[in-house]
Amino acid sequence: MTNTNTQNELKHRITELEAEISILKQQKKYGLVWEDKAEDVVTNCVSSVPVLSEVTSKKVSDNMPSENIIIEGDNYHALSVLNYTHRKKIDLIYIDPPYNTGARDWKYNNDYVDKEDSYRHSKWLSFMAKRLLLSRNLLTEEGFIACAIDHYELFTLGSLMDNIFGEQNRIGIVTVVHKPEGRQFANFLSPSNEFMLLYAKNKQSAAFQEVVLDKDKEQEFNLTDENGNYKLKNFIRLTDGKYSLRENKPDGFYPIYVSADLKEFSLKKLPKYREALPITDRGVERVWKTFGDTFMQKVANGAIVAREENERIVLYEKLRPSQVLVTHWNKTEYHGYHFGTKILEEILGSKQFDFPKSLHLLKDVVKLTTKPNSVILDFFAGSGTTGHAVLELNKEDNGNRQFILCTNNENKIAEEVTYPRIKKVIKGYGDVAGLGGSIRYYKTKLVDVEKLQKVPDEKRLSLTYQAGEMIALRENTFDEVEKNEWWQVFSSKEKTVAIYFQEDKKKLRELVKKLSNNQEVALYVFSWSKNEYTNEFAEYTNIRVEDIPEPIIEVYKEINRLK
Repeated sequence: MTNTNTQNELKHRITELEAEISILKQQKKYGLVWEDKAEDVVTNCVSSVPVLSEVTSKKVSDNMPSENIIIEGDNYHALSVLNYTHRKKIDLIYIDPPYNTGARDWKYNNDYVDKEDSYRHSKWLSFMAKRLLLSRNLLTEEGFIACAIDHYELFTLGSLMDNIFGEQNRIGIVTVVHKPEGRQFANFLSPSNEFMLLYAKNKQSAAFQEVVLDKDKEQEFNLTDENGNYKLKNFIRLTDGKYSLRENKPDGFYPIYVSADLKEFSLKKLPKYREALPITDRGVERVWKTFGDTFMQKVANGAIVAREENERIVLYEKLRPSQVLVTHWNKTEYHGYHFGTKILEEILGSKQFDFPKSLHLLKDVVKLTTKPNSVILDFFAGSGTTGHAVLELNKEDNGNRQFILCTNNENKIAEEVTYPRIKKVIKGYGDVAGLGGSIRYYKTKLVDVEKLQKVPDEKRLSLTYQAGEMIALRENTFDEVEKNEWWQVFSSKEKTVAIYFQEDKKKLRELVKKLSNNQEVALYVFSWSKNEYTNEFAEYTNIRVEDIPEPIIEVYKEINRLK
């Protein structure tokens, strides 16, 4: 009997080894390879799926056009939800993940990871890969992702992000000097910097904003018009060596005619117009910066200014704020303690978080990579610096950026750090005036679906009934105005969103009639498949019909395959 058991155990072990060999053969032979470590929050999503539940008592409203979002829960679950609500809607992702220093500063399956853990790097890579894969789906084609890191995982993270976002989309690695005095008690070299890895979703489509991050350079743009700040620069080409001279580029030397009031320009000689030529004060014949047709385009764009100086017409071009950006960022305001820790302490009244990022660093990242109406995501939100930076920048440039902050509540960080910081920054604290803004606060929760690959009918109904806040977030329409056993309705100034829960459609027409007078309506109808009701109410031009819950289930099935 014992011999038989031994043989069976041996056969079973041989089968396991054969399976492991098969997996190894399928893996790539070059590049970053690690042993994937199972993670509970991921495996749980095979039988349960995350949705959102709003904590209405934490709502902060200031009648702003956009709602900012805080999601409390594991960021894998939050990113799963966002794969349904915000796919291809995020313009910037900024994250400051755990650095995996071995100092027990992060957990994997509820256990702290320390230096003695022989799978430390594999766990960290498994943890990061799953979340970065989900985050990539969220970026617009013009979007960016910026990831802070130090030397412990710099090389592995770079390889991982090359793999997920594509080496061809790597913008660069920025060195951020956040502690110029260095760390005390360091062996050999005392670190004074960390790194920021910057990638585009599609480098061919992405572009930085024309901004100036250096204060001294910003002061050069000291003139203002209806389009913002600018400086004037002579329209004569004064650089480029010999190619700025008439004798070497004769086509660039041509007359421009200017009206008596210095406001109209022509390439043809007109009565009472005066001639301007690219000749310097010293009499050197140079060339204009552009040829005539381009010059007239600049005139049409309001970019040319004429002035009379020393009885001559001098032409200037308006140059908007811009700066050549280098990969070494060392502004004084990037100091982590003085402009991160101290600011947070002033807001909260005491030290409650280690190593927050400099507020000014985050403002510069957001300013460089987003437009005034962009959506910014931070799924390692920590102390909430990213949200604070967005609010400050909106105040400065009258922008309408929206942030989404995702954080767990370990050590009550969400409830006692992230949320109160953002709330105080919006409302004001001490002698500091509030910046204005709004917050909606959600928690992730898991809904039992039994088996994701084949969700039973009753579980589909249950998921539909609990998906309301998730759909409201997707539609950016948040105020619940009605909920009963048949439907749930959310409303905003621009839109109404309704979810019809029931398989029985006897009340559906009643709901549609109620919605028919609204300006714009998104109607989510329970169905057993996709596109079942898409054309059902075509006679109502203001109503867009969506199926539910199949599209949510399909998103989660795709995520399950990614893991």
